[in-house]
Amino acid sequence: MSSLFEDIFEIKDLDPDGRKFDRVSRILAESESFKMDLILDVNTQIYPLALGDKFRMVLANSLREDGTIDDEYDPSDNRPSRADSFEYVMFGKVYRIEGDEDSGRLAAYVSYGGLLMRLQGDANNLHGFEVDANIYLFLKKVAF
Repeated sequence: MSSLFEDIFEIKDLDPDGRKFDRVSRILAESESFKMDLILDVNTQIYPLALGDKFRMVLANSLREDGTIDDEYDPSDNRPSRADSFEYVMFGKVYRIEGDEDSGRLAAYVSYGGLLMRLQGDANNLHGFEVDANIYLFLKKVAF
């Protein structure tokens, strides 16, 4: 499976600025291997998360295991996909990439239909991200 980014994250904070919507929580998490910082809005009505939870997150530009690019999501497509291995999946678009050349850090911003994500850290971990590119997010809780 080719992916743009993959790591295990631990939730360090939930709704740091208070809860804005009944069904959505903003999580702050840090990745184990690459020490990336993640801010992610999650529909907690369908995928509840708690402080200290760990999850595997994969970001990819395709649902297909072979990496074939999907121009758009087709809910009627019943072929097997990488989504079958995950508990929570979102489809969105990269809308901004910001960087600090002095520190070698980048931040990629993605909108998943209004649910927002910022993944920030070493620029080497975000080299495949492009503004206006479609992107899938896959989550699965990890036992620890």
